[in-house]
Amino acid sequence: MKHLAILGSTGSIGASALAVVETHATKLRVVALAAGSNAALFAEQVARCAEGLVAVATHPDVDLVLCASSGTAALDAVLAAIDAGKTIALANKEVLVMAGGLVMEAARRKGVPILPVDSEHNAIHQCLHGRSPGDVRRLILTASGGPFRGRDRASLRQVTAAEALKHPTWQMGPKITVDSATLMNKGLEVIEAHWLFGVPGSQMSVLIHPQSIVHSMIELCDGSVIAQMGITDMRLPIQYAFSYPERWDAPMPYLDLTTCARLEFHEPPWDDFPCLRLAYRALEAERSLPIVLNAANEIAVAAFLERRLDFTAISELIAATMDAHVPAMADTLDAVRSVDRWARAHAAELARAWHARPPAPLRAGEGLRG
Repeated sequence: MKHLAILGSTGSIGASALAVVETHATKLRVVALAAGSNAALFAEQVARCAEGLVAVATHPDVDLVLCASSGTAALDAVLAAIDAGKTIALANKEVLVMAGGLVMEAARRKGVPILPVDSEHNAIHQCLHGRSPGDVRRLILTASGGPFRGRDRASLRQVTAAEALKHPTWQMGPKITVDSATLMNKGLEVIEAHWLFGVPGSQMSVLIHPQSIVHSMIELCDGSVIAQMGITDMRLPIQYAFSYPERWDAPMPYLDLTTCARLEFHEPPWDDFPCLRLAYRALEAERSLPIVLNAANEIAVAAFLERRLDFTAISELIAATMDAHVPAMADTLDAVRSVDRWARAHAAELARAWHARPPAPLRAGEGLRG
């Protein structure tokens, strides 16, 4: 019997996790739950929920902590859970984007496994299982392309939040759904994969795969490609993290390849969706720039959902915030928080100014250094 704590139990990942628990009631037991509220009330969430998240994550009866709460509020809870020796099932990208070095070093020091729940990283974890790092040439993350696949940048300026929230294959929360629409979600996953698997950005590729059947792949040194495939149901990667290193039966439909007509793979539209390039830029610079990328993105997405920024201004605001920052070491939690606070304040000020007087539209790639 594994005893679980779930951070973010009311979100889509949390609900799927509880469904997995109900299916495997003789193997899994929930000891503690934590849930937040409206993402727009971020500062208030931290004040109200951070202490509660830590208490849940470090409950003495807990073996495994599922971090499914969105945003950055869970960072303290994850570090506290690691310090308490809990296994971490991670479904929160921001934790590693902000403080990947701190989190992974803490996990290494305590001998705590970090098991990825995101379908892409979960797929790579499965593909890498039992393989020597020297065998791997490249990680290949797949992306559905979001609701605006095939649209050019000029046509995206007038899209609405309602349109951005209509993901073609996954049911997710609003922030991550908008991130999928901008391709920032995939950019954050590239940074997350760097910390999870110790692979530089130069050895990671992104492919648009509209069918969302191949969840990710690895390319080996001899040119072989290993892919993990499955239906689009988050209960599968959640169950994998809960059961690891075992595998359990799943009461879900199996993938029927005869119904999959065809599987397509395309190069990402870098110029039309520049958030992906910004994420690679942040990873290449490392130090504090991924913190700025993440914080500015959260502010920009919130402003877009509140109709204070248009869709294409999300990437423009992130780029402007990154341009205003001089990367520095952020190897302590206090340093991470300091950079995060600065980036949020700077991005929020830009968002207010741009709402009052929208900036002139950028040409493709302008102001977005590669």
